[in-house]
Amino acid sequence: MSDIVKVEINGSIYEYPQYITLMEISKDFQKDYEHDIILAFVNHKLRELFKTVKQDCSIRFVTTAEDAGHKTYVRGMILIMLKAFYAEIGSENIEKVSVEHSIGNSLYCDYSGSVVLTKERIDAVKRRMEELIQRDIPFMKRSIGTDDAIELFRQYRMYDKERLFRYRRVSKANIYSLDGFEDYYYGYMPPSTGMLKYFDLMLYDEGFLLILPNRKSPTLVKPFVPQPKLFHTLKESNQWVKMMDIPNVGTLNDAISRGKLNELILVQEALQEKKISDIAEGISKTGDKKFIMIAGPSSSGKTTFSHRLSIQLKAHGLKPHPIAIDNYFVEREKRPKDEYGNYNFESLYAIDIEQFNQDMTDLLNGKTIDLPYFNFITGKREYKGDYLKLGTEDILVIEGIHGLNDALSYSLPRESKYKIYISALTQLNIDEHNRIPTTDGRLLRRMVRDARTRGASAQKTIAMWPSVRRGEEENIFPFQEDVDVMFNSALIYELAVLKLYAEPILFGVDRESKEYVEAKRLLKFLDYFIGAPSEAVPSNSILKEFVGGSCFKV
Repeated sequence: MSDIVKVEINGSIYEYPQYITLMEISKDFQKDYEHDIILAFVNHKLRELFKTVKQDCSIRFVTTAEDAGHKTYVRGMILIMLKAFYAEIGSENIEKVSVEHSIGNSLYCDYSGSVVLTKERIDAVKRRMEELIQRDIPFMKRSIGTDDAIELFRQYRMYDKERLFRYRRVSKANIYSLDGFEDYYYGYMPPSTGMLKYFDLMLYDEGFLLILPNRKSPTLVKPFVPQPKLFHTLKESNQWVKMMDIPNVGTLNDAISRGKLNELILVQEALQEKKISDIAEGISKTGDKKFIMIAGPSSSGKTTFSHRLSIQLKAHGLKPHPIAIDNYFVEREKRPKDEYGNYNFESLYAIDIEQFNQDMTDLLNGKTIDLPYFNFITGKREYKGDYLKLGTEDILVIEGIHGLNDALSYSLPRESKYKIYISALTQLNIDEHNRIPTTDGRLLRRMVRDARTRGASAQKTIAMWPSVRRGEEENIFPFQEDVDVMFNSALIYELAVLKLYAEPILFGVDRESKEYVEAKRLLKFLDYFIGAPSEAVPSNSILKEFVGGSCFKV
């Protein structure tokens, strides 16, 4: 066998000694990249940089400015933070340090232990983290049997992981260590601490924040901007999971395996229905709201939520009328295009803003209007005699991507509008140190729905997801704090149900496609869950909008 391998990088062929690491090769090319190389694709398969090159191959380097690279950066920072915490405060004084959820560019973490967390102690932990980074310590990886992993986590008092691994079907587990501190992570790690230079740490609420750069600016740590309404909604959701005693995947699997799924579904659905009822009651008590503006990111369940809110509004003596902003699309040939020359359905200017405001103002002034209907086949707006006039109890429930943006409804007085932000803010975590990104839950929802209703493959949904996310970041997230109320549509049991629908279509993704890496990641993620049937899910559940069987026209 030759002791030289030929490697294709950026269209050129290079020769290297066999068994050279990807890290060594990356040093020759780092100058060509604006940001740090943190992973590599070898023959289209994602690899950590400590891996060696054994045969001829193609390599594409991944930087911290890419999604996979940014996630790896975040993982490495979490392990550094935990190592520093236990070293500074002492494992004997710590009951638990858990990564709960993201707030903007930060991860909110919870802490419990015998030592009180103060600014001085947080600053000391930060200094420890900086020392670990300065030392450029390698992240080590070893594979052990699943039974050994369960025993290891018990010894480390990482009980969430111990419970999680009792349901693992694989025989091995990859354990990462940093300077003697061991942990398990869902996903790859950086080669060493030296490239993880950008972070901050601060006390916040009852815990603390690990502040990190975002993917767009991977070397810039922006100051934390509080989002009190979002944080309150996330805290409320955490209280729900604690009340139901289902804080992570292991406890969900426990409930399913012990035959408690039906009860869990009923309690979760009851909590959501109570929240919707409370929102309706709040609207009814204001007396001056005529326009309920609902918006949220893709696959949040906006349509089902609008129907359920309308029912509750009726129960509180009001007469709701649903209006989809999509019916105010401009005609196809007048629609703006994106940078690729495709019609941009998510642009504010894809909406006939002038006509929308004229109609809404006329309704507010007591006039009768003919509501439009947009024909997506012909690409034109139609009128079918759907006349509407608002009486004292009448109220409009308006749902669409731009509902929270006052530029859409500029002519309407703020006091006439009641704004609702809805998103599937996943309450569940894999374990204490591995959180489930909200975007993963929504992507799985959309994948399942689009396969069922549009015949779209999982590969197509994954391919379009970055574009969907860009639209959300531009048109929805900037307005989420300027609302009257937030609603979390995530269901604590839903990923166990979605598993049975998502796995078959994810296995259908072409292994040679660029979407396969994401499909493989999602399949590994779903493998943590025991699958659950959907028969016990009520027909008015938000989940039914995606898996089918809804009693609403969705």
